[in-house]
Amino acid sequence: MFVAASTACFPDLSPTEVLELLNDLRFTAIELPIRESGGWPRPSLIQDDFERSVHLCRDTHRLNVAALDIELAPGPDYYQQFNACCKLAKAVKVASLVVPAAELGTPFNEEIERLRKLVEIASLESAVVGLKTQIGTMTQDPDTAVVLCNQVPGLRLTLDPSHYITGPHQGGNIDKVMKYVQHVHLRDSTKDKLQVRVGQGDIDYGKLIGQLNRVGYDRALCVQMTPMEGFDHRAEMRKLRLLLDSLL
Repeated sequence: MFVAASTACFPDLSPTEVLELLNDLRFTAIELPIRESGGWPRPSLIQDDFERSVHLCRDTHRLNVAALDIELAPGPDYYQQFNACCKLAKAVKVASLVVPAAELGTPFNEEIERLRKLVEIASLESAVVGLKTQIGTMTQDPDTAVVLCNQVPGLRLTLDPSHYITGPHQGGNIDKVMKYVQHVHLRDSTKDKLQVRVGQGDIDYGKLIGQLNRVGYDRALCVQMTPMEGFDHRAEMRKLRLLLDSLL
């Protein structure tokens, strides 16, 4: 395992500024957000100007790219854009693709069909779909997350334990999801707040790393924190990196 950071942790900085800052904080790997808003390649740009998109994703100041966090707008180009993102992942040698789960209330069969198509497209480029575990979606219940993986061969999970600490299934056993984990998002959380200062929450990082070790997980532990008013965000990022490094 190794520690990474999402460039989305610093939403107000340009890509160049984020990369320089993460280098200064001594991260060695990053997760890149692929969405229509933000400074990184947009799904529409990847589809229309693939070579430029590849160049942007390779210009990472020697930071390795651990995953692409892909958010696509619904529409007629949805699967074509996802296909382009998969080709981009292969070009920059990234295997893990983070994808949001459908919102609660989505028909189960409809989500299964979508996920099967995504997994099929990704597999052609040697990439793996890691469905986010997230409050308000079909994966907020670990049992449903496991059922989705069982129904869609090749589907994996992007585990965000904060959403099982704060969400409606807080305190439940998440051992059942571990064997499906492809990628991990981390911050500190309590039962009442999705994000708190590092060390003031309920996330047991040592236990989590032990659970991941038992299933042979050897990929990124990706810091996924947003700035909190009144606190030094850089210091919080550094603190979590040092904590995770000390446990590995």
